[in-house]
Amino acid sequence: MSVLRGRESVGVGPVELFFDLVYVFAITQLSHFLLHHLDAMGAVEFGVLFAAVWWGWNYTAWAANWLDPGHRSVQSMTAVWMFASLAMAVAIPEAYGDRAWLFVAAYLFLQLSRAGYMVRAWRGQVMARNYAQLMAWSAIAGVFWVAGLFAPEEARVWVWLVAVALDYLGPRVEFWLPGRGGTPMSTWPLGEAHLAERNRLVFIIALGESIVMLGATLTDMELTADTVTAAVLGFATIVVLWRLYFDARLGNGEHETVEVERATKVSRSAYAYAHAFMVAGAVVIAVGVELVLAHPWDTADLATVLVVAGGPAVYLVGNLVFNRAVCGTVPASRPVAIGALVVVGLIGTALPVLVLAALAFAVLLALSLAASGWFRLPSTSV
Repeated sequence: MSVLRGRESVGVGPVELFFDLVYVFAITQLSHFLLHHLDAMGAVEFGVLFAAVWWGWNYTAWAANWLDPGHRSVQSMTAVWMFASLAMAVAIPEAYGDRAWLFVAAYLFLQLSRAGYMVRAWRGQVMARNYAQLMAWSAIAGVFWVAGLFAPEEARVWVWLVAVALDYLGPRVEFWLPGRGGTPMSTWPLGEAHLAERNRLVFIIALGESIVMLGATLTDMELTADTVTAAVLGFATIVVLWRLYFDARLGNGEHETVEVERATKVSRSAYAYAHAFMVAGAVVIAVGVELVLAHPWDTADLATVLVVAGGPAVYLVGNLVFNRAVCGTVPASRPVAIGALVVVGLIGTALPVLVLAALAFAVLLALSLAASGWFRLPSTSV
């Protein structure tokens, strides 16, 4: 019996939802890592860890697009990959220290075992060759992941940055290998609706981290007028971000059916890459909520400015990439909003943290109102 799902099966299976549970913990670990490393090096280290966690989830979601979620072999292997993801998450606080080996071992096991499983699942078909070349790229990147373990701790992040770059470059060059060529997008038959649903679900998980940070921080604080004001602003920001993501006018849902090659290219840009920015932005916003609650009237330092104004900007960059991939246009409201957040950031170090957060919220609210038809800006074709 084949482990591949039938053409008529496009829904997200229970085992996929079960797998995503571990990323609730992973996102919490990432947000706390950033919260405790609010400097330039910490931002780079966070970016590398997030990139690896996201790529592990992303490749698993793509594999699940073709696997039968009801097959026992698929369920068993999903549980194994889930445990590897859990090990990565456990290692995050000390990923550049004593648990670097655990993070790398879990990540490489996840990437290589999944690719090997897919080669076997598709044996005798073009997709087996595709996954074999994907596996080769993961192995090449793996050389740098392992090399980072032997580098001095202060240099480790830069070696791993090369590994991340190779991981993310692979799909862009269609996993090209000398003597074998690439794996054309037309040979990756994709179920777009399934992948869209998986990405929506993982974004909700990332957004949920803001709720957790907000609630957990409030639990240990005295409910003064300042605290309540900051909490209301934080919650309103979460609501607006949710609306920005799920508003049908913003195109975050399913897109029209097109030929296989273009559909796969669209999905690669819209889900593998654009959603990385959107989910990362949501994680950074969660950290911003914590900072606003803890220090509402302190003058914002540079790190706080970058988190509070930068989180929404990172999200909007992802949304811009998504719209360009799916619709072929970039609504003018996106670059205008990103520009407004840059301006907020430039003046941010002269402002109290709460005022800074209010200005960032105002930008997101204006964008949401524009998307709802209160006023319109033109779209730019690309």
